[in-house]
Amino acid sequence: MGSSDPRARGATSEPSIAESARDRVTPTRVTLLHGFTQTGACWAPVDDLLRAHGRAVVAPDLAGHGSSTEVTADLWGTARQIAAGLEQQGGEATSVIGYSLGGRVALHLALERPDLVATLVLVGATPGIEDGQDRAARRAADETLAARVEAIGVSAFLDEWLAQPLFVTLDPSRANRLERERNTAAGLAASLRTCGTGTQEPLWDRLGDLQCPVLAVTGEQDTKFGAVADRMATAIGPTCTHVILPGAGHAVHLEQPERFAEIVSEWLDDPQTGP
Repeated sequence: MGSSDPRARGATSEPSIAESARDRVTPTRVTLLHGFTQTGACWAPVDDLLRAHGRAVVAPDLAGHGSSTEVTADLWGTARQIAAGLEQQGGEATSVIGYSLGGRVALHLALERPDLVATLVLVGATPGIEDGQDRAARRAADETLAARVEAIGVSAFLDEWLAQPLFVTLDPSRANRLERERNTAAGLAASLRTCGTGTQEPLWDRLGDLQCPVLAVTGEQDTKFGAVADRMATAIGPTCTHVILPGAGHAVHLEQPERFAEIVSEWLDDPQTGP
């Protein structure tokens, strides 16, 4: 699939893989899953724009965050909680859009409950760390972060978290700082310990099992996750497209909500041809 702005990467060859996914009709319902230190409300600009495109949107707070700050669950458990919420709303398949932590939850949900996921959008997300030693090192780093937020509190932790090179292109006015401060140190620490990439089961060998069309979105400046998305697109096959937003970094949906919502809405209208 070709496009100059944004740049798109993906297979367009024979439609022999996941025919059932290609035959699905994209629903108007969208479920938005937020990133670490955020809440569902952090999706507000994208939420409003998707509603303007005729989508019905829900954006729950994930375990350890917002109204779910006292809920502790690993990635599979969090995916099951989202599935239970979708079932309570009628059990119809939805388009699931997940950013970073939320993208990893979304991937688990799509594998655990393919009947509930019509299309999948992964924003700056990873299927996990394959190497055992690297995974152990990341688990130790996540534990250090968990201890850090417990020691200094949420506000000071956010100062450090948002100062990372990963967010250098994120304007502070778009970072949803006040909403992030609704979180608690205990909730964020629990999220790191149970849902951090260091504790995540690598899912690379299961990407071919995905039964729905997939859109991977990364920012041009986020080369680390851009490479991950390229590899995911190869592993998933013709039903996956990777789109790169020029000028954006890791938090593309916060940095460029209008362009992000436009790209996603266009793809949701026809995930077979892509944006």
